[in-house]
Amino acid sequence: MATKTVRPKMSVENRAKQFMPFAAVSGLPQALAQKEKIIVDKIQLTEDMAEELDWNMQGLEVGMMVTVVYFCKEEYLKKTGIVSRIDREARILQVVETKIEFDDLLKLEKI
Repeated sequence: MATKTVRPKMSVENRAKQFMPFAAVSGLPQALAQKEKIIVDKIQLTEDMAEELDWNMQGLEVGMMVTVVYFCKEEYLKKTGIVSRIDREARILQVVETKIEFDDLLKLEKI
């Protein structure tokens, strides 16, 4: 009669690893996300749009909550957050940690 060998019990952590998702092709999710990006040209502001943007920038102060739409790497992004820096000489607006050049702003709304 053969003796039965007893295996040590697998830990819960190791058992859970068996069912974790894995990327069969590394970098595939990033490549797909890049393909989904819709590339657009930068919009030239009309005189009315520029005037409205300038008006909204007038009372802007550090600590205010804003929503901005801005051009970045061939697409428009929307960001809501607290203004952490306004550099009028360098023409840079910083919302939380995102630095945005004034020339890339499309819309700015104070909340």
